[in-house]
Amino acid sequence: MPPSSPFTDSFGPATKAGWRARWFHIIFGHDDAAGRRFDVLLIIAILGSIAVAVFDTVAQVHVRYGAIFYALEWFFTIAFTLEYVMRIVVVDRPWRYMRSFFGIVDVLAVLPTWISLFAAGSQYLLVVRALRILRIFRILKLTRYVGEADLLWLTLIRARRKVLIFFSTILTLVLIFGALMYLIEGPEDGFTSIPTSMYWAIVTMTTVGFGDITPKTTLGKMLTSLIILIGYSIIAVPTGIFTAELAAGMRAKRKLMPCAHCGQTDHESDARHCRICGTALPVEND
Repeated sequence: MPPSSPFTDSFGPATKAGWRARWFHIIFGHDDAAGRRFDVLLIIAILGSIAVAVFDTVAQVHVRYGAIFYALEWFFTIAFTLEYVMRIVVVDRPWRYMRSFFGIVDVLAVLPTWISLFAAGSQYLLVVRALRILRIFRILKLTRYVGEADLLWLTLIRARRKVLIFFSTILTLVLIFGALMYLIEGPEDGFTSIPTSMYWAIVTMTTVGFGDITPKTTLGKMLTSLIILIGYSIIAVPTGIFTAELAAGMRAKRKLMPCAHCGQTDHESDARHCRICGTALPVEND
């Protein structure tokens, strides 16, 4: 059975032996060659179906290869439908799988084409299949880094109040600068409303500068210069908040192992010898 992680589904095979158990380990597993080949073929099919859905929206390509794209899309849809049915058949709790994240995504991956039989244009919702690329983590065995991912997530949770205050301040500045630019420039220069001016303020403050709306007056240009300078000064704030919380989390996670010879305490949990006197450290039992 696959290891439990945020990227895998938590349910077991319908039977302990037989073809359903074998197919469960092929479809949901990744520890043997058959499971890895299945995952690779699945990802290739996903990428191929996305490419078909995307390029079929290009008028020149659709005119030339529309019939081929149509056939390929139905091939992928039938294949994904059969795969979804197999997943339901081989698990011990089908409803749990169907209500899981990947179960819902699997349904969304095949529904658009079937719905397109009754509603034209819905087939372009097939880009939701990109979410299933998350299964690639099973092949690369990136689940070993779940602990580090948890540390990053906990860091975000601990910093949420500071980040909330930061974004509240930014939104306040955006509202103020947007209102000022609406009053200074006006609709004749493209600042047709305060929301439009707020959009301009966000683009300017983040130093993106699309250039679709630009100030024309001298006072507007001076205010723009001030916003740009403020933007440069605040970009580093969320990075600093996150870095500080991450460093604090890493310090809290560190396990201190005192040296019996010299008393030195600040050793990492995987240290085997004292960094001061070289004495062997006791091995922790997990």
